[in-house]
Order: sequence, then C-alpha cells, then structure tokens
Amino acid sequence: MTEPEQQSQHDGVDRIIAQWHAVRPDLDASPMGVIGRISRASRLLERGIKENLALHGIEPWEFDVLATLLRAGAPHVLTAGELSSAAMVSSAALTNRIDHLVEKGLVDRAVDPAHRRRVLISLTESGRELADRLVEHHLVGEERQLAGLTAAEREQLAGLLRRVLVTLGDQAEG
Repeated sequence: MTEPEQQSQHDGVDRIIAQWHAVRPDLDASPMGVIGRISRASRLLERGIKENLALHGIEPWEFDVLATLLRAGAPHVLTAGELSSAAMVSSAALTNRIDHLVEKGLVDRAVDPAHRRRVLISLTESGRELADRLVEHHLVGEERQLAGLTAAEREQLAGLLRRVLVTLGDQAEG
C-alpha cells in the first residue's frame, strides 16, 4: 500500500476525534488518537488470539501458563510465585488456573522438597507437547494479525510501544 493510500484510510478513532473537534475545537484531542488506537488494537488483537487458540480448545490464560512454563526452559518448572509474577496474575487467580490445568493433565503441582512452603508447578509431557504445538500456531496467528505492516514498520512500532510501556512504569524483571 502506498503512502497516499495509507493516509486516505480512516478508522473509528478518526471519527471520534472529528466529533470532539466539532463540539470542542478548543481541545487537542490528539492523545486520543494514540491511546484510543492502542486500546482498540488491544481488544481486536486479543479477540483474534482467543479465536485462534479456541481452534485447539484452549483459552488464552491456559496458553499463557503453558507458554510461561515452556519458555522457562527444561525441566519446565517454576515456583507458584515465579509463575504468578511471570504470568502477571495474582496468586489466587493462579491457584484456580493451576487447578484447572492439573485436572486437564497439562501441569503437575508438587511441594518443593527443598523448601516445604513452596509449591512447584511443572509441565506434564502432554502439556509440553501441547505448548510446543500451540506456540507455533500462536505465532502464525500473530503473523497474520500483523500482515499489514512491513518488518521495518513492526520494528518501529515495537520500539515506540516499548517506550510507552517504560514511561508507564513497565520494567523487565531479572
């Protein structure tokens, strides 16, 4: 798509900004152009991810836990606290998620023999196999969602979003 074609396209946020400009021309609504698009993109991307994972009977939160354990590397074990932090969910929410995944035979839960107060969560063999398959399927879906951007545009967008997140206080752990 050429630059003039890109500039002639409009989205729902353009309409909202135009409405604000019509009723309050004294306000600079340009921040809505960024925040509104990030918010709308997030909802649309999440919907696409959910639909893609549903093809395998998996919810996004299930994939998140399985993928977090998989990317931890062999032997694919994390403490409940580490998993809670990495998955960015409360320990109460994690407990319910782990219960569900244990019932499905995708993860195991065990008391850490070295520290009896810690709980270890690990992928079962079927959980690891599923996570391996899903991560490939997931990346194909994400590739499809970003098909409208060139590699250079993706890199630029990722850099800009990283700056926004750091400005908002998001920090990489460890």
